[in-house]
Amino acid sequence: MYKVVLIDDEDIIVEGLKRVVNWDKYGCEVAAVAYSAEEGARVIREIKPDILFTDIKMPDQDGLTLLAGLRSEFPNMRVAVLTGHREFEYAQKAIRLGVSRFLLKPSRMDEIEEALDHMTHILSGGNAAQDKTEEPDGAEGFVVRQALQYIKERYNEKLSLMNVASHCFVSQWHLSKLLHKNLNKNFYEIINELRIRKAKELLEEPGFTVAAICEMVGYNDPAHFSKVFKRLEGISANEYRGKMGGKS
Repeated sequence: MYKVVLIDDEDIIVEGLKRVVNWDKYGCEVAAVAYSAEEGARVIREIKPDILFTDIKMPDQDGLTLLAGLRSEFPNMRVAVLTGHREFEYAQKAIRLGVSRFLLKPSRMDEIEEALDHMTHILSGGNAAQDKTEEPDGAEGFVVRQALQYIKERYNEKLSLMNVASHCFVSQWHLSKLLHKNLNKNFYEIINELRIRKAKELLEEPGFTVAAICEMVGYNDPAHFSKVFKRLEGISANEYRGKMGGKS
């Protein structure tokens, strides 16, 4: 039996799908349901379903990020999107991330059954990862871009790999793997390079002390900041400021 997970913030949709669809006909069973993106991501890691029916337009949650994270971490999982979001560009992005079927609400039963037939056929053929609906590295590239954007927006905060992975709806291990595969860098290399680049920009201005800059770019420990700066730039922050004509 193929395991199915249903995710939607509207419980009437979840319960309707669970009860009305003839899952046995397609060799499927509903293994779990969820009512939010966070809960859905947790359930999927626990259940590891073969098929996912999900809305990707839930309140205050980025459905495309959820979708990309799940597709990159579970490439063999087939995904059907049920959504009221009718923008063509949005649908295109979802399809590029590896969605097998994009179904607009309210979906007809024949559309749901066709989606199930298609996804179970792909799974039974043993070539789920090569489903023609997915562009190469589409989901992985999306996750990496989302992670980098999140890091750039929050580089001066107390940021961890766990924070970024949670934002991208992937595990820490999977995000670490994607960063190394696509950028040949780990999380700490990425955030340190960004912080030091920002520090160099501030060091060229006379208005901030080195100690203040250290804190402004996200380092709580001046000694650690100095160590990282010298390792990446070959000179100390004060030496860099002197070289650039600034003041300590």
